[in-house]
Amino acid sequence: MKTLIWQGIAFQSLEYFNLKKNGKASVVTSKIIGCYENNMYTVEYRLIIDPDWNIQEFTIESEINTVKNILTGKKYQDEWKINNIINPDFKDFSFIDISLTPFTNTLPINNLKLAENDTQKIKVIYIDVLSNIVKPVTQQYTRIAPYTYHYDNLQTDFKSDIVVDENGLVVNYPKLFDKIAEI
Repeated sequence: MKTLIWQGIAFQSLEYFNLKKNGKASVVTSKIIGCYENNMYTVEYRLIIDPDWNIQEFTIESEINTVKNILTGKKYQDEWKINNIINPDFKDFSFIDISLTPFTNTLPINNLKLAENDTQKIKVIYIDVLSNIVKPVTQQYTRIAPYTYHYDNLQTDFKSDIVVDENGLVVNYPKLFDKIAEI
């Protein structure tokens, strides 16, 4: 089991995060509270991850300025049912990216097992919690050092070098997130 706290720098947030093994799967539960651009928000998410770090199921409950929302996703073979509707836009997607947490970067980092200087493009279900947008995006990861990955969002030209620990969990995501506590 891993428990830690991330501070969201840009999103003025704190995240209390738990990762534990449950048989062959891993289960993540997390709570985020913050304030960003006149939006006060809370987010609770639960993820089920297979042994290869592929997301199998997610639930994201949010409240933004008192407006509540629930988003669910479940993978069925190579298709995704989002809020109980099969979405063909996400066929063959293995990963999600939740905007307010650095954890979802751990999924491809641990799954791809890149050697130093190797690069891999991936398709991701991007979930912008504050804007209530779910869309497909293409991202690219390059391992540039033993614990550092260069991240590229190929739709927006956003780039960053992410530092992780020996478990692939984010330690520093410049200008976005820092790990500030761990037990």
